[in-house]
Formats: sequence, structure tokens, C-alpha cells
Amino acid sequence: MLNRILAFMISLTGLTATAQDYYLLVGTYDSPKSEGIYVYRFNSTDGAVKPVSHIKTSNPSYLSVSPDQQYVYAVHENAKDGKGGEVASFSFNKQTGQLSYINQQPTGGDHPCYVETDKTGKWVFAGNYSSGNFSVLPVAAGGSLGVPASLIQHEGSGPNEQRQKSPHVHCTYISPDNRWLFVPDLGIDKVMIYGFNATDGKITPASSAFAPSEPGAGPRHITFHPDGKKAFLIEELSGTVVSYKFRKGKLKKIQRISSLVAGDMRFPGSADIHVSSDGKFLYASNRSTVNNIAVYSIHKKGTLSLLGHQSTLGNGPRNFNFDPTEKFLLVGNQNSDEIVIFERNSETGLLKDTGKRIAVGKPVCIKWIPAD
Repeated sequence: MLNRILAFMISLTGLTATAQDYYLLVGTYDSPKSEGIYVYRFNSTDGAVKPVSHIKTSNPSYLSVSPDQQYVYAVHENAKDGKGGEVASFSFNKQTGQLSYINQQPTGGDHPCYVETDKTGKWVFAGNYSSGNFSVLPVAAGGSLGVPASLIQHEGSGPNEQRQKSPHVHCTYISPDNRWLFVPDLGIDKVMIYGFNATDGKITPASSAFAPSEPGAGPRHITFHPDGKKAFLIEELSGTVVSYKFRKGKLKKIQRISSLVAGDMRFPGSADIHVSSDGKFLYASNRSTVNNIAVYSIHKKGTLSLLGHQSTLGNGPRNFNFDPTEKFLLVGNQNSDEIVIFERNSETGLLKDTGKRIAVGKPVCIKWIPAD
């Protein structure tokens, strides 16, 4: 009898150990229903969500978490004469789930829409959409940001007169080995490639300075396969996903595939792209009037096969993200003021609505921090 009780207690302990709570951080645009960054507690067992805290800050449309998870960086997506953008630093308390403001610095341009830290946590990259440039800012002890150490300006235009009259940086993505910075520029149809030195923050053009997109495609976000040898790009204006082989700072295109349902001629407004940690599945979002997630299987050599589409059950899925267990996928529907929680089948890659929602105004970025 005692052995049975002991076995039961051990089984309960195992269940408790696997039930993990995470902090969900949501960046938003200022609106009547939102202002600043919102923090929730997310249960990875059942997808339950509880609000924790909120801090006011101006148009924090994109967030990045430091590698040690002690700090959060947020762009202020504002504009004023080419110098209105800022990036702010916050400390994060894992015990309370509270953000505390540290400082902010100019990004050297207008409408910064992307921010990322390097793997050492000593540098922050911020991309300015309207100005077509990006900056590299040092991080001091205590998480405070210094003035930009570098400001890199892109030049050029594209054939789409409404969207590509000038450069529009939309992403600043550091490679898994922390040696290369990839900067998709929607305005000039190029993924610019730079060498990065984590010792001094120096940025230099790679020997292959860019990977070209098709004219008018509008490259937006790039991500990497877990093996570090393959990369995937979402193109906003054409609604296409491009697969690349990656080696020594060079991207070699191996496939270009639509993110739309066959025969769908609507403007896609494609936005975000993510790969599951097992390297088997890729997900890409479409906005406009399409409002869905395209789901692909990833083959060994990096080519993709379209598995299907999942409606986002809302409007404007600018950003989405897996929870850290990847049991769930959360979609921020910017234009319907709601995050929709889907359950993800790890075997098929397909998504299913859980019926759970988070009501928050203009959600445009989803990030995670493990709870202590």
C-alpha cells in the first residue's frame, strides 16, 4: 500500500514539474484600447492566461528580450523629421512580472519597427522603416542603452511606386552564430548582409553584400532553421516565402513558394515567419483581407511543401509566436484588438482554435520569458 502511495506521489510530482508558467509580453500601438507593454502569465498546460502588469510607453510595436532575460527592449515607433524613433530599455522582475523603465536612446531614424539583441546581450539592433536605416546601440551594465555606435543608411528604390519609393528596413536579424546581421529592406527588394563584430559592435558589408528579391516583392522578415544552415524569408508585397541555403555569410536561393491559397489573387500583406524548434514546420502570416497562417513542412534540403492554411479568426495578424513549449501558437490580430490562441499539433504541424482569447488593443508583438 505504501509503495502505491509513493508511486502516486511521484507521478504527481512529475506532472507538477512539467507544468510551466511563462510570462507573455505584448507590444502594442497606442490606441483607445492600448498604451504600452502588457504582461500576462501563461500556463503552457492548458493555455490559460492571467493579466499581470502593464507599463505605459509610446508605440512599443516590437520587443526584444535580452539573452539573460533580465531586460526588455522596445522600439518607440514614432517619427519626426527623420529623427523621431527611439528604443527604450526596461528591467524585468521574474518574481513579480513587472517592467521598470531604465532609459531610452534615439534610433537615428523614423518609425523603428524592429529591435533585436545580439547573442552576448551587449548590443541592440534597431531598424527604422521610414528612414531606411538601422542602428547598433551598446548595452551598459544594468541594461541601459548608449548612443548608437553605428548608423547604416540604405539607398535605392523598387518598382512599386506606393511602397518602394525609398529604402524601408523591416528587420534586423542576427545569425545563430552571432557573426552576420541580415537586414531585409522592403523598399529596395534586398536582404542586406553585414558582418558583425561582437567585441566592438562594428558592422561591415559582407563579401556578398545582399540577396536580391524579385522586383516588387518587398522582403520583410527573415528567420533561420535550427540547424543554422537554412534561412527563410517572407515577402510582404508578393506573398511569397523564399528558402535559402546559408554558408559563411552567403544566402543561396533554393525555392520561392506562395503563401496564398491557390488562385487567391488578393493583396497578401504578408507579415511574420517562424520555424518550429524541431525544424519540421514553417509558419507565415498574411494580412490585408486574407488573414491566415500558411503552414509548410520543411524538407531536409530546405525546400517547402504547403500543408494548408489556418484562418487567424481576426484581422491583421502582424505578429505571431509559439509559446516556449510549442504546444500553442498565439496570433496577434492587430486590427481586431485580440490575440487568438491556437493549439499546435507537433506531428502534423496544423493548428486548432482553443477558443481562448486575450483582449488587448493593437497587439503587434509577442515575446516570452520563463516565470521563476
